[in-house]
Amino acid sequence: MNAMTLDPDKPHMMVDNATPALPGPASDGASALAMFAAWQTLAQAAGVCLRTPPPAPTSCCGRGCNGCVWEGFLHAAEFWRQEAHEALKASP
Repeated sequence: MNAMTLDPDKPHMMVDNATPALPGPASDGASALAMFAAWQTLAQAAGVCLRTPPPAPTSCCGRGCNGCVWEGFLHAAEFWRQEAHEALKASP
């Protein structure tokens, strides 16, 4: 298993010794969408089919609720990112 480290020049990107810079975890809606696009581009270039990323929430009230729909979305986005990483690692 390769160690993942932060790229000092691009803190939102992770570096895996066997793979060029990989998109790291999302921290908000915009970074999640960018992360989805980056992983999909990498997968397309590798000929790997990924499942559809989770949709962004549309029902946030904006009051900072405990258990906000955005928290669930970011957890789902991280699960999707990990699956994408595993799919790309498994590709030839």
